[in-house]
Amino acid sequence: MNDENKGGKKSILVVDDTRTNVALLEAYLSKLYSVRVATSGELALEVAFSPNPPDLILLDVMMPDMDGHEVCRRLKEDERTRNIPVIFVTAKSEVEDETYGFSIGAADYITKPLSKSIVLARVKTHLALYDRTRQLEVRNDFIKKTFGRYLSDEIVETILETSGGLALNGEKRTVTIMMTDLRGFSSMCESLPAENVVNIINNYLKTMIDIILRHNGTIDEFIGDAILIIFGAPVKRADDAIRAIACATEMQLAMPGVNEWNRKQGYPEIAMGIGINTGEVVVGNIGSKKRVKYGVVGQNVNLTSRIESYTVGGQVLVSGTTAEACGDLLRIDGQMDVMPKGLHNKISIYEIGGVRGEYNVFLPEKSSVDWVKLREPLPVLFAIVTEKNIEPVIYKGNVVKMAADRAEIQSANLAPGQIPERFSNIKISLFDHGGTEITTDWYAKVMENIRNACSIPPASAIIVHNTSMPPEAARFLEDMMDAHKNPGNGHGPSDFIESFILRE
Repeated sequence: MNDENKGGKKSILVVDDTRTNVALLEAYLSKLYSVRVATSGELALEVAFSPNPPDLILLDVMMPDMDGHEVCRRLKEDERTRNIPVIFVTAKSEVEDETYGFSIGAADYITKPLSKSIVLARVKTHLALYDRTRQLEVRNDFIKKTFGRYLSDEIVETILETSGGLALNGEKRTVTIMMTDLRGFSSMCESLPAENVVNIINNYLKTMIDIILRHNGTIDEFIGDAILIIFGAPVKRADDAIRAIACATEMQLAMPGVNEWNRKQGYPEIAMGIGINTGEVVVGNIGSKKRVKYGVVGQNVNLTSRIESYTVGGQVLVSGTTAEACGDLLRIDGQMDVMPKGLHNKISIYEIGGVRGEYNVFLPEKSSVDWVKLREPLPVLFAIVTEKNIEPVIYKGNVVKMAADRAEIQSANLAPGQIPERFSNIKISLFDHGGTEITTDWYAKVMENIRNACSIPPASAIIVHNTSMPPEAARFLEDMMDAHKNPGNGHGPSDFIESFILRE
């Protein structure tokens, strides 16, 4: 309501160059409303564009210099005054005149000679409509600001244009679900100041959120450094699965930029794994009357999380249902048969290198692993990590081969049933050749396990992909690799340290 309104009255602007018409309208309106007067089109615009615009305008059509039609056009072209109701008050009563008035934005049309009851009824009706419009604008603005942090502009507009909005109850729907997670981020947080951790995660999330919203993904929630995203709710599209994979690919391609920012700030690099699954879930508003959130629940959400847990940094792994939904548009770089927790049978998951067609976006082709065999193995101790717990059994082993992002560890004291399963996580303590401890915080994921019964003595080996390692340990291993590649040279390739830090 405008500050100039007296006693809380609505403000009416009467625009007419004839004094008798102005006096008559003032007599009709002044007891109920605060009436302002403009005797020309120019003065009308000046009042309308002032800091205290009127709530409604009664506008004569036939005026010198600038007629009412031109005034109405200018009001409707300006965002500040576009929604103010304009009622033409004129002696021009032909159907063509009224039609033209409505076409340029008039809310109503009152013909002369004036009737007090008609004037008051029309003014009351359009003021009530204007109030409801402004309330709806405030509501929609709130929705846009709130949901706009999680949904694309297109999805928000679709929700606002739908009569039912978001259903209050849940519904079963087939969607594509994406789960992302930063590899080794939890262990990194333990060694960094809280402010640095917040800066790293905020920069990462800002980059990822922009990409997600650009692909019309719905951000369901942030779980620490993980993001849960839905494609297909609240708005379902035919290309939900394809769009999810294109989004995941672009997110991985954006990680070098994220890490470039981290390096400039003196922060460690981070790496992300992404799991995607397509299946039926329950979506809707979940919670109570006091606290409600739009979310997704069901076994397919859990399966997405399990698929993501198999990833290493830089990977996108998808379920068979997602791959099938995309047809022949995917570049599939690999296939694995796994038994996720909660399932009774193995499933196939696929490593995705990109998507053809409309999006045509791809990750770099994988190069062959450049292994370096150590002339003198490095001793290690390792334990299997289950969920968030470290098992109490400690195994001895030796690093016999290394590459930029992985290592081969042989152990003679692992019985066949004790060999860590593929995709299990282990924590490693690393020592130099003299037995001095280098680190106890090397984390890795088992990618292969081998039992060599023919060796003397029989030995087992595991190939591990590095997930997290302190910088000092990475430098030590860099020197080891460089010494075996180039004897006498104390410095190794510059990208080795980067590839060993935070790659889960």
